[in-house]
Amino acid sequence: MPFVIVSGLSGSGKSTALRTLEDAGFFITDNLPPELWGAMHDLGAARGLTRVAVSTDARTRDFLGALEDSYQRLSRRREDLHVLFLEATSEVLLQRYNLTRRVHPLGETLMVDFARERELLAPLRAIADTVIDTTRLTAAELAGRVLQTFRLEQDFSLRLLSFGFKHTPPRDADLTLDVRSLPNPHWVPELRPRTGLEPDVANYVFQDEDSEQFYGEIRDFVRTAAERARASGRRGYTVAVGCTGGQHRSVAVAERLARDLVDLDAEVVGHRDMHLGESP
Repeated sequence: MPFVIVSGLSGSGKSTALRTLEDAGFFITDNLPPELWGAMHDLGAARGLTRVAVSTDARTRDFLGALEDSYQRLSRRREDLHVLFLEATSEVLLQRYNLTRRVHPLGETLMVDFARERELLAPLRAIADTVIDTTRLTAAELAGRVLQTFRLEQDFSLRLLSFGFKHTPPRDADLTLDVRSLPNPHWVPELRPRTGLEPDVANYVFQDEDSEQFYGEIRDFVRTAAERARASGRRGYTVAVGCTGGQHRSVAVAERLARDLVDLDAEVVGHRDMHLGESP
């Protein structure tokens, strides 16, 4: 992977780009003066870091005089050095600043700051390997462009957890499902002490056409929700599946979802209440 230098105008999305690279396994150093690029490269190499990205922008304006020399020295050592520069129109940058109420690092009136910043960073833009105009991009679209630029894939996992409503739903789930309308093995004496991990119990839960249709609708909804989460840049999505006690129905549904949604790296991370006992 290349040694990446990220730069650009304040408000153009550098934080999003850095987070995207970090999530993809890069070691990130923000606000690094050019004179320290070589030291960061050497430190990363000594520690066996194969993915390193640094950020340099107007905050390091007092050190930008060393930009050209620092870049030339590093480029002689790294043929795969890659400069990523982000920009946007001044009008859009103004809107973003008005929304966040941040203070521009140059500290004058915003439109003057934007003009001065473009001038300060012109040398970095001139050597950029990739320039991304984020004027019309959402954060998720920018993250996608960054991943595409470096041919990266962002890991995503769908986490499934079963629970019992009588023991209270988990508070950290992105989506909570209620499967208490499925057939309840609690009412079958020979199934009552067993769990949804066992085929006979699962077969009872999915015993008829109505149950299969209900499960199919749940599966399709979970798939859609997880795919939208992944498209928005999320690295993981947690779905909690609940029945009354968390022993039979929720366990069977969570396990089946994990098998059916394997393409989303679905996995059951736990059956929280499975051994606490089912109740009607």
